[in-house]
Amino acid sequence: MSPQHKTISSADAALVESTCQEYGLSKEEFSELHRRCVAAKSTAYCPYSQFRVGSAIISVDGVYFNGANVENASYPVGTCAERVAFGKAVTEGHRKIKAVAVATDISPPASPCGMCRQFIREFCDLAAPIIMFDKDDNFIVLRLEEILPLSFGPEALPSLGSRAV
Repeated sequence: MSPQHKTISSADAALVESTCQEYGLSKEEFSELHRRCVAAKSTAYCPYSQFRVGSAIISVDGVYFNGANVENASYPVGTCAERVAFGKAVTEGHRKIKAVAVATDISPPASPCGMCRQFIREFCDLAAPIIMFDKDDNFIVLRLEEILPLSFGPEALPSLGSRAV
């Protein structure tokens, strides 16, 4: 993360509260996202990189989904934690996601990769918070539009009826 992004301690109740207010989350939603993404790391299958990632998302309906990275001997075939969580949500009928949380075992926190950022863009508003936790439960929050500027989303495509064949 860039030095201009302030890392916040999860132990600082006042900063957590102000973060929740700024990003439209309740303290309970923030805490649950944190708990779930950290717990999801333990389910990661990462025998090659040993880099565990856990993710948790909450739909606009208040339903949570967790995911962990799943690697493969054919490296490009692996799936990131965020896309696992989103895949679960989408296949269960939740296509509007309110917030995303990611946890790793490094410090400072890691952000979603480029592919995941674009995947997140499909199902989140550009103002959606992306909460990134480090190994010590410190975090950085950025809006999707900050980690994926000048993005391309579904609204940029012509409607199905107007597409040329």
